[in-house]
Amino acid sequence: MKLDRIDQLLLATLQADAQISNKALADQVGLAPSSCLERVRALQKAGVLRGAHADIDPRALGIEVQALIAVKLDRNTDADALKTLIATLSQVTEVVHVLHVTGSADLLAHVVARDVEHLRDIGYQAFAHKSIAHIETMLIFDSERKHTLPCLTKV
Repeated sequence: MKLDRIDQLLLATLQADAQISNKALADQVGLAPSSCLERVRALQKAGVLRGAHADIDPRALGIEVQALIAVKLDRNTDADALKTLIATLSQVTEVVHVLHVTGSADLLAHVVARDVEHLRDIGYQAFAHKSIAHIETMLIFDSERKHTLPCLTKV
């Protein structure tokens, strides 16, 4: 889907406030509410607008430890085994993000846990897969995350 100026304004406004009413969104981008709703639905249908998410403090959920786990696969691992491993890791409740990457690791997994003992148990259970040759766990002390994506499309 090619994004025009109005689509970009809609996305920027929704990134800043996903709970904005359709009327307020329409006012901000200069559309009639019905046209605005139609545009937003088209962005959703095209997969451009994938959802709205609440930003929750992990500690409020009892999450005291976060880590990145770098996974080096056995060199005999084929594409199907890789897809299976990614799907398996994605099903683990404490694994919040799996990335297939280049470099010294093949996968990075963002993992959350109640404490270090819980993190250890996750490591023993979730990362005990025959395709995994080595894992390295890096504790996350602090993080700053952007909640918006830059608009790189030229209009």
